[in-house]
Amino acid sequence: MSDAGKSSPGSTEFAEFQKEAEAKHGIKFFSKVEDVPPVVEGKRLAIISARTSDNPALFSSCLGIGCHAIFLEKPGAPSVAELKNMQESAKKLNVEIFMGFNKNVSKYSEKAREYASANAGTKVTFYHNNNYEDSPESLGECFERNAEGMLKNMAIHELALAVSFYNVSVETIASVEADREYSRMQTLPGPSGKEFTDFSKLKFTITTKSGDALAIAADRCGGDDSIGLVTDKAGKELVRYTMPDPEDSAAIEDAEKRIPGAMPYFYVQDPDYFKLKQRVAQAIATGGSAEGVATIDVAVETLRVAEYLTPTLMEQLK
Repeated sequence: MSDAGKSSPGSTEFAEFQKEAEAKHGIKFFSKVEDVPPVVEGKRLAIISARTSDNPALFSSCLGIGCHAIFLEKPGAPSVAELKNMQESAKKLNVEIFMGFNKNVSKYSEKAREYASANAGTKVTFYHNNNYEDSPESLGECFERNAEGMLKNMAIHELALAVSFYNVSVETIASVEADREYSRMQTLPGPSGKEFTDFSKLKFTITTKSGDALAIAADRCGGDDSIGLVTDKAGKELVRYTMPDPEDSAAIEDAEKRIPGAMPYFYVQDPDYFKLKQRVAQAIATGGSAEGVATIDVAVETLRVAEYLTPTLMEQLK
């Protein structure tokens, strides 16, 4: 661990976890990717779950140690240009990239899509709630830690759904309209004292050139759940599906007891991430496909959409 890491909050607990993991499970820890020894046999999967700004360098290092596949957490990189470079580097080495868009395999999103597909004239709204305290201090810390902005971070999951299942791309978008009543854009200082402008709440509707419409809403202080809401042409609610559902609630409650102290959304998303990583591991082991799991190609287009929409929505909410 670096000197900076040793002095950071949680370093003592991590050191204890490291000792236990090494003793009980034989897990090896390295201070940097380059220290990981070469692959002797089998296939190597790297999981990159870090600050978005660190992802390109970590990705390059993982390619350098002979990884056969990489599971890359959203959004992948701070910019489209950086993510495209990563995409090309992986293609040259024939390394498969899986993206951590867990909502692509979530039950609530699948059910909402299926219901809307079976009932013509309906509209889907995907709601995404987090559980930050609604205060300048809490949101300012959130804005700084997620400096890439809401559409490239929190709401990137819903944009991935739009790209994956609703034929949304920069080229197919006819219009986007922010819901002024729902949305809130703020400029707040982070822990460093630097100011950041971002959305604490945002709702908008994308209409494609084919006439299809999809609404997305994200609220940093709205709770712990995500919702797929299907309405008719008049806006009347027909059905809603939630994450977590009753089936997953017991597993989430158990995780909260076993691993206390994490952000609430980690527990809520755990069942879907388990499913996502199972599919990835199975695909790597068998050489098959990972059903529903987004590729880096989807991630590039999703990030393009995020970069395209952000200035437009900010201008609408001034």
